[in-house]
Amino acid sequence: MHIVFMGTPDFAVPSLKALLAAGFHVAGVFTQPDRARGRGHKVTYSPVKAAALEANLPVFQPRRLRDPEALEALRRLAPDVIVVVAFGQLLPKEVLELPPLGCINVHASLLPKYRGAAPIQAAIAAGETVTGVTTMYMDEGLDTGDMILRREVPIGPEDDAGTMHDKLADAGAELLVETLRLVAAGAAPRTPQDDAQATYAPKVEREHAAIDWRKSAAELFHHVRAYRPWPGAYTGHRGRILKILDVVPLEDAPDAGEAQGADRAEPGRVVAVMPDGFVVQTGRGRLLVRRVQPPGAAAMSGRDYVNGYRLAAGQRLETPETAS
Repeated sequence: MHIVFMGTPDFAVPSLKALLAAGFHVAGVFTQPDRARGRGHKVTYSPVKAAALEANLPVFQPRRLRDPEALEALRRLAPDVIVVVAFGQLLPKEVLELPPLGCINVHASLLPKYRGAAPIQAAIAAGETVTGVTTMYMDEGLDTGDMILRREVPIGPEDDAGTMHDKLADAGAELLVETLRLVAAGAAPRTPQDDAQATYAPKVEREHAAIDWRKSAAELFHHVRAYRPWPGAYTGHRGRILKILDVVPLEDAPDAGEAQGADRAEPGRVVAVMPDGFVVQTGRGRLLVRRVQPPGAAAMSGRDYVNGYRLAAGQRLETPETAS
């Protein structure tokens, strides 16, 4: 089969490398245009472009796939199948209809759950203990095409968006190779998605990571992991943003509704300082904060923050909207 691969970020690199290692013929690679990144605004290649050049593959970087030059390049490559892994552009109808064996996507969830741009973060934030990857035939909808194969991947209590990204990227690469072998043999299944079971995972914006202390300790435990390493869950202290990097729910601590008298505290109140961090009251239960990062400083233990930034029991962590 002649394959055209479309992908851009790190998540797509294992899939491209897996295709090459399995002996598939990749006729060309489409990726997003080079962009300025970092503080120095240095123009850098996408991870997929770097991997493609290393493998001596032709690289195409159209701003839009519907541009005549992009469509002509695709027609010249004459792909039997187009593989899409986190490309970053929607495929127009002209592209979807071009390859005779269809366009196949690798999606980082067990569809139809968590369609959209951020399925990894959404699954962790929801407290899922299992997620996975799905290969599917693409259509004009957003992750709505018929499914081919699915593979489950467990989410452990120590996992976050970073570790699950790597696990799912590797699982997706393996599933893609298995899928394309079935496609080549004419034996790939097609299972329509049940739209009634679908959920949506929108693109992550920085404000999504703001901590609402009215949520339960368990919910905030998932929240912190869902937005680690980027953009990082955050709250406010003394008018400044404070990133919360590592937390543990305290199951034996009373919550705001159960505490009495002097033990009663509203959500966001620091109720104790411990050797390994500080304890914050939530809407239900309490949360031990073990690691934080103040603005302009390196990550540090919760206890070091207490000692260096004058955090004490009785203080209240602010809503992020009031911090800067």
